[in-house]
Amino acid sequence: MSEKPAQLQTKLDWSAYESYGSFGSFDFGGFGESEAAPAAGGGYAKAAAVCMGKRHCQKKDKGVMCPSFRATDDEKHSTHHRAVTLKAALDGELGAHPFLSKELTEAMEYCVSCKGCKSECPHGVDMALLRVEALAQRWQRLGHVPLRERLFAFTPRYAKHLKHLNWVGALRARLPLLSKAMQRWLGIAEKRSLPKAAARDFISSQPQSVTVSEGKPEVVLLVDTFSNHLDPQIAQAALEVLQSAGYTVHIAQPATGERALCCGRTFHSNGLIDEARAEATRLLDVLSPFAERGLPIIGLEPSCLLMLRDEYHSLGLGERVGKVANAAVLLEEFLARELDAKRLQLDFQPLLGKVLVHGHCHQKAFGVMPAVAKVLALVPDLQAEFIESSCCGMAGSFGMEAEHYEVSMQMGELSLLPTVRAAEADTLLIANGTSCRHQIRDGAMRESLHIAQVLQRAILPQ
Repeated sequence: MSEKPAQLQTKLDWSAYESYGSFGSFDFGGFGESEAAPAAGGGYAKAAAVCMGKRHCQKKDKGVMCPSFRATDDEKHSTHHRAVTLKAALDGELGAHPFLSKELTEAMEYCVSCKGCKSECPHGVDMALLRVEALAQRWQRLGHVPLRERLFAFTPRYAKHLKHLNWVGALRARLPLLSKAMQRWLGIAEKRSLPKAAARDFISSQPQSVTVSEGKPEVVLLVDTFSNHLDPQIAQAALEVLQSAGYTVHIAQPATGERALCCGRTFHSNGLIDEARAEATRLLDVLSPFAERGLPIIGLEPSCLLMLRDEYHSLGLGERVGKVANAAVLLEEFLARELDAKRLQLDFQPLLGKVLVHGHCHQKAFGVMPAVAKVLALVPDLQAEFIESSCCGMAGSFGMEAEHYEVSMQMGELSLLPTVRAAEADTLLIANGTSCRHQIRDGAMRESLHIAQVLQRAILPQ
């Protein structure tokens, strides 16, 4: 017999789904009695009930959705099964504490938050966001967040110290016993390399403000935690590309003495909503004045920049979110937009050869890949080929986790890694996502670049 859980107090704002009203009349192809939204959970329950059982997530055509199903060929690792299980949990079928249940935990376990379902499912099921709420509810009922999840989530808070810990990764690579110990104690896969921080971050090398020249258009460069501390050369490349195109570039920075800005992605992905909201608030404080002036806010890391356009709306942060979301664009989107408007003043020298491009899941889910193709086409003699791949398998911390390492590699082996290994040694590789570059490095022993770095190479000397 079902035991109805108490009315759920959600951590995220699901009010956007409240307007769906009675699911019996919800115009998604017609709901019957069996598809009624669960009684507990309000808008969250309605968001779960958006799944209509069409099972597009269980297809293996070209595209993103659903990486875990594509890799395992198991229905229980599909978006549909997750939605069905979540609805059962909210209907009381999994007991009074459904977020601690084995059934829901297993259903959500292989979700890599690719956002493919939000764009490819005919009804737009946002399983990535549903999963975050489920995690947050789980931690609340447990009374604590596990150490490993806290370690990954709090990366932005200690990122400035990572350069002092590079020796740990180097030692771990030479001492198998150390990697085994870290797997046993922390749950970090022994076969997975650790990220290496740069000797100096990007933000600390930049002036607090820039001089605005009359007649020069202004833009804002949002440098995420990963581009700042792990790959500052990417931020530098983007800065040079934008400056070469004649833009005055403001670097989004906190007040003097405060820690670096962060979008909150790592907290959000690990179900730490309060921390994610705090980071988002800090970032909005800095970006809102620029957005009010109508300046483009240009990002580099897809999952970070696109969080401003997507997940920020679920954090309950008011009207500022909409204005910043409308201003937020990835570098390739901005350049393509300027090109279409005939405002782009950027000349490139030829780059002979071929470049293989792997799209980050969020680039694909938010329709950014055409912009990548358009911008690369500006470089003479560069032959761009796009890898027909789903998720790389790394997916933030997912591929770092011991119990997920094997399936993360299965995802990569579906098409991405074999294609990269087969490429000629002089073929350039583009992967805009930090996680994607990590997976390619570990799985194919090749280094890949951000599109900003390829454009930087092609800029005609001034």
